[in-house]
Amino acid sequence: MAIQLTQSALAGLPDTVARPAYDRSALTAGILHVGVGNFHRAHMAWYLDRLFAQGRDHSWALIGAGVRPGDAAMRERLAAQDWLTTLVELDPAGLSAQVLGSMIDFVAVDPAATIAAMADPAIRIVSLTITEGGYYVDAKTDGFDAGHPDMVHDAGAPDAPRTVFGMILAALRARRAAGHAPFTVLSCDNLPENGHVCARTVTGLARAQDPALADWVQANVAFPNSMVDCITPATSDRERALVRDRFGIQDAAPVVCEPFRQWVLEDNFPQGRPALEAVGAEFVADVSRHELMKLRILNGGHAAIAYASALLGHHFVHDAMADADIAAWLRALETREIIPTLQPIPGVSYDEYLALIVSRFSNPEIGDTIPRLCLDGSNRQPKFILPTLRDRLAAGAPIDGLALELALWCRYCEGTTEAGAPIAPNDDAHATLRDHALAAKDDPQAFLSQHAIFGDLAGSAPLVAAFGDALAALRRDGVRATLAAYVAGMPHR
Repeated sequence: MAIQLTQSALAGLPDTVARPAYDRSALTAGILHVGVGNFHRAHMAWYLDRLFAQGRDHSWALIGAGVRPGDAAMRERLAAQDWLTTLVELDPAGLSAQVLGSMIDFVAVDPAATIAAMADPAIRIVSLTITEGGYYVDAKTDGFDAGHPDMVHDAGAPDAPRTVFGMILAALRARRAAGHAPFTVLSCDNLPENGHVCARTVTGLARAQDPALADWVQANVAFPNSMVDCITPATSDRERALVRDRFGIQDAAPVVCEPFRQWVLEDNFPQGRPALEAVGAEFVADVSRHELMKLRILNGGHAAIAYASALLGHHFVHDAMADADIAAWLRALETREIIPTLQPIPGVSYDEYLALIVSRFSNPEIGDTIPRLCLDGSNRQPKFILPTLRDRLAAGAPIDGLALELALWCRYCEGTTEAGAPIAPNDDAHATLRDHALAAKDDPQAFLSQHAIFGDLAGSAPLVAAFGDALAALRRDGVRATLAAYVAGMPHR
C-alpha cells in the first residue's frame, strides 16, 4: 500500500527512495520563487536539495508563490504533503526516485501576501518561471508592452497590482522605504537574455508608475541572465500512478524528468547566492552563447519536430523520433540552418550537443508529448525560430528549412491532421491563428501578416517566397514527402 507523502512519513518510505539528507527544520528561506510548476521543482529545487545535503547554505531554502488560480491549486496539493515533492528521473537504464525537501513554505496566492513575503529582508533572490510569454514583450518592437491591459492596470494601481512585476515593484518600494537592500530578480524562463527581458519589464512598469523608482531599480537591482535545461513533462494520472505503483508513494504532485540538467548563470547576485557551483551549476561572465545554443538547438529542435509530428499523428516525442523522416528532418534543419547561426563556445562541440539532444528527445521513459511541444506557438515561435530566421536573412543565407517549419505550423493551425483528425486548441490565440492559416490556402502571406507574431518579417520577400513554396509543397505532396525532399536537398517548388 502506498504511503502518503508527508514529513513524518519520510522514515517509512521504501529504501529505494532517496529523501532529504538534512534537517528541514533547520532551513530558513532565502529565495522566493514565483511559478512553482514541474520545471522549477525538477531544476532549481533539485539543485538546492543537493546543496543542502552537503551541509551547506541552509539559509537559502525556497518559499513558493504564485499569481494564477492554478498556483493556488498547486499550493493546496503541496501543503498537504509539507511542501515535499517526489522526483522521478526517467533514465532508460533504470528509473530512480527521490523526495525533495528544499521548499519550506508557499505563501497564500494573494498579492498582499506575496508582496509582504518579497519585502522580508531575508529574501535575497526572487526567481521566476512564468512561461516565455509572461514578460509583456511587444512583438512589433521587441520592447516593453506598456499598453497591455495588465501593465496599464498595474501602472495605475501600484499598491494593488495583479501581475508578478507589479508585486515585485511594490516589494522593492517597501524595502527601499525600510532601508533594506533590494533582492536579485532571477528569471528561469526559456528566453534569450531572460535577465535583460525581465529587467526591461520591471523598469518599464516602474517608469510608468514613478520615473524616480525606475531610476532606482536600474541603479540597484540585479537581473542576472541564466540558461536552464531539463526536459520535464506535465504530470498526469500516468505519472501519479508510476510514483504510487513503482515507488510506493502517494504524491498528489510528483514530477518526472529526464536524467539531464544544465544551469548556466551570470554571476551577478549583490545580496549573495547559494554555492550552486558545488552541485553542478556553472557561473560565467556572459551566458548569451550558452543561451543561444540551447534556445536554438534544443527549443528550436522541439519546434521543428512538433508540428510535423502532430500532422503525421504522433503523440509521444520518442515515437516521433523513431520515425526516420522526422529524425532526418531534425538533423538536416539543425546542421544546415540553425547551428551555422551560432558563435563558437570554447570547449563546446555543437555536433556533440546536437547528438545529445537527439538522444534526449528519443528517450522513451520521458513520455513527453507532441501536444506539449506544440503548445503556445504564438509565443514560442518568435523566441525559438524567428530570431534564427532573422539571422539567416541578414546573412543572405538559405531559409528553406526554417520557412518549412513555419509552413508546418501554419498547416497545424488549420486544426486537423493529415488524416483529418481534429487538433485540440492549445494556444490562447488559436482562433486567430486558425483564421489566418485557413486564409493562407489562397494567400500564403495571410499567415505571415500577423504582425504581433512576425513583425517586419511579414514584408520579407525571401521569406514570403520560401514560405509560400513550402506551404504549397505540403498541400501538394504531403508532410512526409516534403520533409524528405528537404532532407535530400531538393527545392520545395
